[in-house]
Amino acid sequence: MPPSQLHAGGGRIVLSQHNGDPVFAQLSSTYPLKLLSPRVHQKPVAVVYALTYGGGLVSGDQVHLSAEIDRGVILVFLTQGSTKVFKTRGEQRLASVQRLFPESSTAQTYTTPTIQKMDFRVSSNSVIVLLPDPVTCFRAASYSQIQTFHLTKEASAVVLDWMTSGRRSLGEEWVFSRYSSCSEIIVEGTTIAKDVILLEADEPGVDPFPRRTLAERMHPYSCYATVLLCGTAVRAAIEHIKNDYEKITVMKSSAPANFLWSFSLIRPDGDGAIVRVAGKDTETVKEWLKAALSCLEEVIGIDVYRRAFV
Repeated sequence: MPPSQLHAGGGRIVLSQHNGDPVFAQLSSTYPLKLLSPRVHQKPVAVVYALTYGGGLVSGDQVHLSAEIDRGVILVFLTQGSTKVFKTRGEQRLASVQRLFPESSTAQTYTTPTIQKMDFRVSSNSVIVLLPDPVTCFRAASYSQIQTFHLTKEASAVVLDWMTSGRRSLGEEWVFSRYSSCSEIIVEGTTIAKDVILLEADEPGVDPFPRRTLAERMHPYSCYATVLLCGTAVRAAIEHIKNDYEKITVMKSSAPANFLWSFSLIRPDGDGAIVRVAGKDTETVKEWLKAALSCLEEVIGIDVYRRAFV
């Protein structure tokens, strides 16, 4: 599909193999999305960076990326810097409660969300490694993402989904309007993992009883991450994290820990796991992820792996 046939914000990746080398049969994108693939020397690995013009996504942007990964290749999908989601514009509802109840004087508005959808289809003996930088929502931003991974029985996937509290240097912590994320791994038509996150700021005046703000509910952590791992190609990484988790000693404490993480198997054969992480700062979470997933160096190569955690 040439760029002229893609909708605004559309992206298309088709990765195949020729004589042992990964080859892009298609790599197309349209504004505000931009896809770049640097040359790498690790066969059969290909790297794609997803960028946005202007350094972020603005209110109303809709990005829809589809990718097909043919047999026997590895796609490493990265970003350059955190995915910034800028402030949402408020607009008057065309059909609102006020039209039904004219006596209400409270003006209601709706926000134009930023939406990102990604759909990956991975063939046998192939791997998708999604290691983006975290999403950072600015004040009043509204962001929604859906990531779906369709795998054959012999395919593998690593999916990192993480977010920060906002621009802490400017005093913005958990002050966005809405954040939702859904990551789903489907193997041979059966969903084996589906992780959903929904965070919403309370609307003033809606609840007559005082409620904790989003910042109070998320305190004291400013960075949350989820990692989904599936397939034989990442079994070593699963075992490595599992062994570390079994060494953890739980001790009672009156104060919250600076860093928390959990591990759960999602497949009885041990070829699937979910890891959840929370930390008081992004750098701590980043360094932990880099160490925890270090076994991926054997899958994608040391140089490529280092690009994910610069």
